Amino acid sequence: MNRIFRNTIFYLLIFLVIIGIVSIFNNNNEPAENITQDQFFKYLENGEVVTLSMQPERFVYEVKGQLKNAEKDKFFLTYVTNSNNAVERIDEATAENNVKVEVLPAKETSGWVTFFTSIIPFVIIFILFFFLLNQAQGGGSRVMNFGKSKAKLYNDDKKKVRFKDVAGADEEKQELVEVVEFLKDPRKFAELGARIPKGVLLVGPPGTGKTLLARAVAGEAGVPFFSISGSDFVEMFVGVGASRVRDLFENAKKNAPCIIFIDEIDAVGRQRGAGLGGGHDEREQTLNQLLVEMDGFGANEGIIIVAATNRPDILDPALLRPGRFDRQITVGRPDVKGREAVLQVHARNKPLADSVDLKAIATRTPGFSGADLENLLNEAALVAARQDKKKIDMSDLDEASDRVIAGPAKKSRVISKKERNIVAFHEAGHTVIGLVLDEAETVHKVTIVPRGQAGGYAVMLPKEDRFFMTKPELLDKIVGLLGGRVAEEVVFGEASTGAHNDFQRATGIARRMVTEFGMSEKLGPLQFGQSQGQVFLGRDFNNEQNYSDAIAYEIDLEIQRIIKECYERAHKILNEHRDKLDIIAKTLLEVETLDAAQIKHLADHGTLPERDYKALNGNIDNDDVKVNINTKKEEKEALLKPLEERTPESLEVTRDDSADQTPPIAEGRPQDKPLSLPNEGDKKNL
Repeated sequence: MNRIFRNTIFYLLIFLVIIGIVSIFNNNNEPAENITQDQFFKYLENGEVVTLSMQPERFVYEVKGQLKNAEKDKFFLTYVTNSNNAVERIDEATAENNVKVEVLPAKETSGWVTFFTSIIPFVIIFILFFFLLNQAQGGGSRVMNFGKSKAKLYNDDKKKVRFKDVAGADEEKQELVEVVEFLKDPRKFAELGARIPKGVLLVGPPGTGKTLLARAVAGEAGVPFFSISGSDFVEMFVGVGASRVRDLFENAKKNAPCIIFIDEIDAVGRQRGAGLGGGHDEREQTLNQLLVEMDGFGANEGIIIVAATNRPDILDPALLRPGRFDRQITVGRPDVKGREAVLQVHARNKPLADSVDLKAIATRTPGFSGADLENLLNEAALVAARQDKKKIDMSDLDEASDRVIAGPAKKSRVISKKERNIVAFHEAGHTVIGLVLDEAETVHKVTIVPRGQAGGYAVMLPKEDRFFMTKPELLDKIVGLLGGRVAEEVVFGEASTGAHNDFQRATGIARRMVTEFGMSEKLGPLQFGQSQGQVFLGRDFNNEQNYSDAIAYEIDLEIQRIIKECYERAHKILNEHRDKLDIIAKTLLEVETLDAAQIKHLADHGTLPERDYKALNGNIDNDDVKVNINTKKEEKEALLKPLEERTPESLEVTRDDSADQTPPIAEGRPQDKPLSLPNEGDKKNL
């Protein structure tokens, strides 16, 4: 917008300058006082006019003269109609008063004036056309440069990212360090007969640092680095994308050795085929040209392509074959050590209090990506600034974690006594199940403080890090999900809508146990249903039912059996431990939030531990002292699902929505796609 405004001002100034020049050349007369025709005849007939000059113009005479007793350089000017009566009247008056009359020839237009007058219309039209063309180019259509590449040459020395700025991805960095070393010193590899990969594809969930790694390569390589988005290739006009690909590689060859980075390559590299909605000629032509260019240059030209995507499942197989993208680097979510390193990187420019323990924060935030951790620290800084603090302490980080996972606290929400009781016993039911079952996760925090659309929630942590889950663990997870509803029935004898999301997630786990993980004794170790799909909407768009209706009926019966058995098991546990259920629920009604140590002390001794709660939470003085966030490290699913189908979440947050009476829109932190099974219970929205 500023550029458009500056251009408009520039062209307007040029136009005004031209008008001023024309006015200067056209206005070469001496200054004079304008009078009316009647005043002129009065002065003339009274003998007050000394000298007089007349110059014919269109239908009038320009009369200029000097009056008696007037200053030497002071003249008058008037226009008299070109008629016989007026001319005769002037002749009679001048003859009678002996006035000297000078008749001048008609005015001739200046050559400069004629030139500017004739050229100004064309200049205005040209300026207008150029202005409109320039705006069209700035809008992305590039009227005169359709086929030119939009790749930008990275040369920002002030904001260069180095490998030291990337944390939590040591193995991924090493793979790219090798690429940079080859560009700097290729002889070491050539002597051993090694060929550097022509292309490196970075794949992984959103927010894990794929683009950041590419920026680090740009900062370390010391060679030209071209960056472009996959969507920049495709236009509405057929052939433009292919032309831009050719132009990109021509520029790269001129600047070799160099690196080309294509972000979100799935926008242009999707699998070709009919698919839903038919083919796409422009996209396919662009992809075909990209395939040709990637596999067409020689081994010593030194052009390396780095691309990033979070949807490798929909990329065309021809794009992934050796010779194009020889190496695929999976950039996953960091582990506890990686999260601590990421927090240290993002905390460099933030003043932290001595009480801040980044290792503890890393332990509480399993499943967080690098972007999530950066957002967590930023939220903590905003919370501290809101309270006019000079440093960020643990209470700010706790509150920030709560806000990231469940949203801001609803301090002004009015909740009836009945609803508070339902939420308290609902969350207490989850807590008791977590305490009793050996395979269940440890309840790290439970609260009935409303946040977002949740009336309350519980956060659990596993006893140890795991990469897969066993059948008993999955069954215990289902029992834990059903604990809230069972607690409502045991205490109140009626059910609320708060367990809506519990049933959704429990049913999902049971279905995947039967159809994907072969954990049904009746159906055996078989997988039913395969994810199918073509091209543009991705492979996970639909599922192929490769089994009969009779098997589908058996699957439904097995799912019902699992849910029913877990439900009865939850009933038995809560009836046997009714005392723990009551004491935890009543304590929640009093203090609203319980942490792991308080829950354990309640279960063992029936009372809260005697301790200074403020001292343990960084001397918090605000109203949210009881709301401390603790997250759950969820087991990864590397052995159970492909990378692209893993959950972006690893938090188990059981939440009660009974205060809202409507299903939640977001559960915990936002997620991109449905959770895969081992993490299916991560966020139990109650």
